[in-house]
Amino acid sequence: MRKHIQPHIMCGIEDVAKYVLIPGDPRRVETIASFLDESHKVADYRGFVTYTGRSDDIEISVCSTGIGCPSAAIAVEELARIGAETFIRVGTTGALQRHVHMGDIVIAAAAVRADGASRNYAPLEFPAVADFNVAAALLQAAKKSKRKIHFGLVLSSDAFYGNAENLERWSKLGVLSVEMESSVIFTIAGLKKLKAGSILVADGNPLLGVGKGEFEPGERTGELDDRVQDAIKEETRIAIKAIKILENNSKSVALAKPE
Repeated sequence: MRKHIQPHIMCGIEDVAKYVLIPGDPRRVETIASFLDESHKVADYRGFVTYTGRSDDIEISVCSTGIGCPSAAIAVEELARIGAETFIRVGTTGALQRHVHMGDIVIAAAAVRADGASRNYAPLEFPAVADFNVAAALLQAAKKSKRKIHFGLVLSSDAFYGNAENLERWSKLGVLSVEMESSVIFTIAGLKKLKAGSILVADGNPLLGVGKGEFEPGERTGELDDRVQDAIKEETRIAIKAIKILENNSKSVALAKPE
């Protein structure tokens, strides 16, 4: 059997599982993989770091996407070509609502497509929606979490240092938070009959000037804040539990089918 090594992630057939957790930060991959029962590094190339392991005998991979939709699109495209079917983004986000606090967890129902990459796949009228079963599994897995959980719309933007007025507009429309990858992940998944969801930790609020920004040596702000770091661990547990729920549900459906 041909291996079909992908040019950017440097992984091939049988290197990755059908379930893949996709953080943005390459350094977070090893941390997420440590929550699996066992794992090993598959590849590390151009910022795409990939581990594959198991949890309760379910094979799970973790692959970084880098920052932004263009990089995320490359990761999802190449992972899908070698067998990945279900993607869960495990990341951070900037709150756009006052009731979403640092360390809270946001599960995305859908993403506003304020990015450029997804427009190469479909016109803006095509919705970037999380897979219903993945979103439901994430919500079910988060039920017993001590973290405050929010479910709703997120904004995916190409510009981290964007226009505050633009963020205000989306805030007034009820969008929970802003991040940089979910829209293209959902768009590609929708077009290619894949499954995708997104679970995010609020690391600040750009409208309030709280969170990720300049800091002095030794300061722990934004993503480095202890509340955020603890919440990232919690969202990782939730994402892995959601995969177990999805796997159990798929087995139940398979058993229920008449022979």
